[in-house]
Amino acid sequence: MAIAMKIASHISKSSWIRRMFEEGERLRQEFGAGSIYDFTLGNPDVEPPEAFNRELVSLAMAPLPGMHRYMNNAGYPETRAAVADKISGDSGITVPADNIIMTCGAGGALNVVLKTILNPGEEVIILAPFFVEYKFYIDNHGGAPVEVWTNRDTFQLDIDAIEKAITIKTRAIIVCSPNNPTGVIYPADSLKRLGDLLKKMHKRAGHLIYVISDEPYARIAFDGLHVPNIFPLVESSVIVTSHSKDLALPGERIGYLAANPRMATASQFMEGAVFSNRVLGFVNAPALMQRLVAKLQNESVDIAEYQAKRDLLVSELTKMGFSMVNPDGAFYLFPKSPLADDVEFVKLAQKHHILLVPGAGFGAPGFFRIAYCVDKGMIERSLPAWRSLAREAGLKG
Repeated sequence: MAIAMKIASHISKSSWIRRMFEEGERLRQEFGAGSIYDFTLGNPDVEPPEAFNRELVSLAMAPLPGMHRYMNNAGYPETRAAVADKISGDSGITVPADNIIMTCGAGGALNVVLKTILNPGEEVIILAPFFVEYKFYIDNHGGAPVEVWTNRDTFQLDIDAIEKAITIKTRAIIVCSPNNPTGVIYPADSLKRLGDLLKKMHKRAGHLIYVISDEPYARIAFDGLHVPNIFPLVESSVIVTSHSKDLALPGERIGYLAANPRMATASQFMEGAVFSNRVLGFVNAPALMQRLVAKLQNESVDIAEYQAKRDLLVSELTKMGFSMVNPDGAFYLFPKSPLADDVEFVKLAQKHHILLVPGAGFGAPGFFRIAYCVDKGMIERSLPAWRSLAREAGLKG
């Protein structure tokens, strides 16, 4: 075999998101882009804030000497300081710049953290429904994913289920709020309960269990809701995030990780994470993007646009008979599949030129995901197709 057997196996189980997106490319070529309604990929359709363009032009017109050279593997001091100041303000805890590493997106940050903390065979709890790449990232570093369901009616944390899943091998838990794919926000009291549980388990097991908080959607919250900062709630926490969603820069691959200064092992963890950032081949985050985001820590895309799309889809799909939890943030819906087999439902949707991702792709059969970070006009044009799909699936709206 020309490639590793493990990679060949992973390819066969690879992301439903990408698979359906590629199917969309085929259908667009066959039927024309205007007649295909693609809700597969979390690829923001909005443009970055105007402040990003201003900073980009300013830097291009007045380049700094050496601005494209290597820097410390953790990133530019001024960028790390800007991120630390933002987190300090959000958390009410003083976070030093030394606790920040600029990374190649949230995916890069997750891999850095997992390489830093995992010994072969140790377990990482992932909460269903979950972003499918988590399983591959954990495998990258010799770990074993352990799937634990959230509450199936609300998608909120099930602390009792988490406690039952913790073993002597548990090394970390990954949480994502607002969640991909459900859009729910985990409230502060739930995260505090998780933090208290892990303190108890630390004493029992004799080793730290990390909470890795995956937060690329943390600034995309609706209805006046606030995404709690995890640092005051869970001592053994590490934030991993990117500016792919809040600044609409997914292709620029710029993000960071931040270690909770209240964590007893913070300095040792940071030393290991800086080393991991280098030896994983990232070396450092993109220099140009580091310069830019340093001045954009309080900027965001227009959240109202996403909320309007959410409201439109929730209202219309509910009228058709679809059932779903109303998301608090991010830009996803995760309705129940009208058919017992969510993959069959997604195939049925394709007949109506609607492209979706089955819940099986997120460890949650029986549901499907809609990514509504698309043009609102496309959503409006798709509604007749949705109505036809609902009727064929047996829904009575």
